[in-house]
Amino acid sequence: MNKFYIIIPAILLTLFGGIYWQHSQEATQAAREKATATAQAKIDADNKKSEAERVAREDAAKREAVRAAEEKKKETEKRAKWDSDSVRIAEDTARYTAKAAEISAQVKLLEKQLADLRTAKKTANDEVFAAAHEAELMLIQKRTAELEIQRMTEMVARKAGNTTLAGGAP
Repeated sequence: MNKFYIIIPAILLTLFGGIYWQHSQEATQAAREKATATAQAKIDADNKKSEAERVAREDAAKREAVRAAEEKKKETEKRAKWDSDSVRIAEDTARYTAKAAEISAQVKLLEKQLADLRTAKKTANDEVFAAAHEAELMLIQKRTAELEIQRMTEMVARKAGNTTLAGGAP
C-alpha cells in the first residue's frame, strides 16, 4: 500500500502536468493571437487616425486655398473698384475744376460788364442830371424872358398910353 501512496500521486501529477502543459500552450497561443490582434487593431486604428488626419489636413488645405482665393478675389475687386472710383473722382475733379475756371472767367467778364454798365449809368445819370439842370435853367431863362417881355410890354403900353398918339395926357 505504500507504493500506491507514491504511484497514484505521481500518476495524477503527471496527468495534471500534461493537462497543465497543454493548457499553458493553448493559453500562450491565445495570448499571442490576442496580442497580435491587439497590435493589428492598434496599427489599424493608427492607420485610420493618420488617414483621418491626412484627409482633415487636405480638407483644411482646400478650404484655406478656397478662402485665400476668395479673399484675393475680393481684394482684387476692391482694388479695381477703388481704382475706378479714383479715376472717376479725378475725372470729376478735372471737369469741375475746368467748369469752375470757365465760370470764374464768366464772372470776371460779367463783373467787368457790370462795372462798365455802372459807369455808363453814372455817365448817363450825370448827362440826364446836366440836361435836366440845363432844361431847368432854360425854363428859368424862359420865364425870366417872358417876365421881361411882359414888363417891356407894360412899359411900352404905359408909354404908349402916355403919348399923344394914343390920346392920352402928355
